[in-house]
Amino acid sequence: MVRSDAVGQRSATVTDSGEDPRVAGLSKAVSRLRSELDAYPVQLRDRHAAEDALDAVDALVAAGAPTADALRQSLLLIVAAVGSVSALSEAMTSLRQAVELFGEPAPFHRVN
Repeated sequence: MVRSDAVGQRSATVTDSGEDPRVAGLSKAVSRLRSELDAYPVQLRDRHAAEDALDAVDALVAAGAPTADALRQSLLLIVAAVGSVSALSEAMTSLRQAVELFGEPAPFHRVN
């Protein structure tokens, strides 16, 4: 799926099981990143921060449909902790795409 297609998909149809497919996809992306982070052999300085943020996303998923703002906050923490690790880039991309399905991107506000 092309990024522009993913951003355009804001409405989600509930499956026959009653589960929002966005929530299922987010859960899968979190599990993938967690697995790849666990398998990554190098000790990362901010690994605990990334794991805590993944736990926060898991808690949001368990509570139902998470809010876009809460997901973005967790995603920023995860990216700050492991974003430059190329071995985790595909899993990070999957997580980012899953988060994007929960709402419009936050507007850019110029500081100056």
